[in-house]
Amino acid sequence: MPPPVDAIRPLTVRTGRRDPNKGCSSYVSSTCSSCRSHCRINFRLGEVSPIVPILLSLLVTLSLIPPAHSEDSSSGDLSREINQTFLPVQELQRLKMIARTRLESLNKPAVKTIQSPDGDIIDCVHSHRQPAFDHPLLKGQKPVDPPDRPNGQRMAGLAEDTFQLWSTLGETCPDGTIPIRRTTEEDVLRASSIVNFGRKVKRRVRRDTSGDGHEHAVGYVTGSEYYGAKSSINVWAPTISSQDEFSLSQMWIISGSFGDDLNTIEAGWQVSPELYGDYYPRFFTYWTTDAYQATGCYNLLCSGFIQTSSRIAIGAAISPTSSYGGGQFDISLLIWKDPKHGNWWLEFGSGNLVGYWPSVLFSHLRDHATMVQFGGEVVNTRRSGSHTGTQMGSGHFSGEGFGKASYFRNLQVVDWDNNLVPPTGLRVLADHPNCYDIRGGVNRVWGNYFYYGGPGRNVRCP
Repeated sequence: MPPPVDAIRPLTVRTGRRDPNKGCSSYVSSTCSSCRSHCRINFRLGEVSPIVPILLSLLVTLSLIPPAHSEDSSSGDLSREINQTFLPVQELQRLKMIARTRLESLNKPAVKTIQSPDGDIIDCVHSHRQPAFDHPLLKGQKPVDPPDRPNGQRMAGLAEDTFQLWSTLGETCPDGTIPIRRTTEEDVLRASSIVNFGRKVKRRVRRDTSGDGHEHAVGYVTGSEYYGAKSSINVWAPTISSQDEFSLSQMWIISGSFGDDLNTIEAGWQVSPELYGDYYPRFFTYWTTDAYQATGCYNLLCSGFIQTSSRIAIGAAISPTSSYGGGQFDISLLIWKDPKHGNWWLEFGSGNLVGYWPSVLFSHLRDHATMVQFGGEVVNTRRSGSHTGTQMGSGHFSGEGFGKASYFRNLQVVDWDNNLVPPTGLRVLADHPNCYDIRGGVNRVWGNYFYYGGPGRNVRCP
């Protein structure tokens, strides 16, 4: 059984969680562990050595080899993978010039800069100068006033909890500014394609099929009109086997035909060494209006999402994280459609409005969603010829339960009258249950919930 009612405050970030199987006296402290790895290759020029002709010959040969993954012709020669061990010097310089041009559009002038303990640089940027207002449909606009929250959303006041590493030293951004994680040249050059930096690869979103390298364990509802969703998500730091793989846990707000016109709004936490250069779990957002083709992006890596919070940096590391058999940490997320103006708002934790996706960005979601999903996703590249060892959630199967398996709890959706209600007809599905599985339940304290996740490659998942 989950903990008693007083043991969990859905909108308050807690650094401890009571074991639902042991009652009120089973608090254990959270622990926070993170790891980072950086691989750099230094080219020293101007030194003469007998090996130089051999290296030059090798570089010329490598430059003639086509990239391992092809892109569509619209990406041109920029679509070649640069995430290789060697690149011809001229090609590397060309890509760096392109990356710097991209950085000029992403990194806005800062009135204050904060150095995060994890190595991130957080820029405090005037709200009206944020990337969102580069969008042709949003130019000249300013952030709108906050909307009324859904009925049934309990307000506990702004939480004082420190849940992002950049703010642990007490630094804050001034009023009228927003914190933005600075994008570096290394961030852009790590991407498999500079053209698609900050975007997900186009893929199917249906959960009844797989085979595109993305594997899921999700709970979902469909068959009605949805105007938002809410849940509390357990935060872990799963192991990632390859730089071009990721593991995430999120909510999806979905509308469209699952073809080229698919609209999604997404938020949760993810570990993505390709996107961020490390293995910290990070708070992220995403949106698309054309099935991940040319619109939308992660976080603030393109124009679109309008941030209003001066306290939360999208893309920044979350701390602390849950530990196996120890303290449990979760975050609460709420996405809902403002009934007056139609914008989709995002709330993180207790009363922390992050910002909103303007309704003009969307086609189908300009009205309502037709599906809501909650759960985990990993990328399985099968680089070694077998299933990836990238973990989902805690890296343990759902049957291990509280304190060991990851969870979503207090799942709700927003109805046509702006009410938070339990999801009717919630179903759970795992693409490959021998690799990552899921099991759901309902009770008085956690409402609709599920445990999910897994280790990836194992004896039953070769």
